[in-house]
Amino acid sequence: FLEDCGAYFPEVKNHPDKYLQRCPESVKKWLKQLKSAGKILLLITSSHSDYCRLLCEYILGNDFEEYFDIVITNALKPGFFSHTPNQRPFRTLENDEEQEALLSLDKPGWYSQGNAIQLYELLKKMTGKLDPKVVYFGDSMHSDIFPAHHYSNWETVFILEELLGDKVTVPAETESEPLEKKGKYEGDQPKAPYFVSKQWGSFFMDRLPGLENAEETLVRTWSCKCISTYSTIAIPTLEAIADLPLDYRFTRFSSNSSATAGYYPSPPRALLPNEESVTMK
Repeated sequence: FLEDCGAYFPEVKNHPDKYLQRCPESVKKWLKQLKSAGKILLLITSSHSDYCRLLCEYILGNDFEEYFDIVITNALKPGFFSHTPNQRPFRTLENDEEQEALLSLDKPGWYSQGNAIQLYELLKKMTGKLDPKVVYFGDSMHSDIFPAHHYSNWETVFILEELLGDKVTVPAETESEPLEKKGKYEGDQPKAPYFVSKQWGSFFMDRLPGLENAEETLVRTWSCKCISTYSTIAIPTLEAIADLPLDYRFTRFSSNSSATAGYYPSPPRALLPNEESVTMK
């Protein structure tokens, strides 16, 4: 990034508007509300600090650091969650250059590399709690959701853009919260076209041909199974929940509930028909 290697970094530097989207004001307001409510906000990215700064200044503004208590760059996820402090210590930064390894993480700030174990110890100090609850938002099952759930036992919110093309109408009488607690995409809406890749098919469902004259069988894809197994909830964008009250109670995925329970504001249409007869792949 610093040396303008390749074609990608120089292009993003010179024309960020072609590749990046500004953060909606509703999301900025939501982040400020969380911080005002005493929540500790973290930004954890595998990008290096200079590239992260470029992205965040364009997306959030030059004051983006004020939104977060802790910024961790070059986190090298998913290893951030599985490695020990000896394997992946935190490092301070000076002019975007990594310095010597830290034996412990003692205060909030901007760090590089690191591990979830020492981060959690810092969160204990900052909150004064022995077992602080962490809710981690991510858009990668491999780098974010699975490791945060599996290694750190954090609550996970999967940001799944495939939900944007598969909205269904949610009748008002089925809402679990009062009408004044509706989110941006919640409530009665016209059905949007269900977009399915012509090459790969549905992200959520597969159709298996039957033997001889038997009918084809619908099965949930491996990706779909991972969503309900490792995510607490799944949402299309942060904007979808930004207007909700901070005490809004989401229905979560769990072994005791429907496999569609954790999708907000509604499950993908492919999972709704004949749900009870659908088998798991």
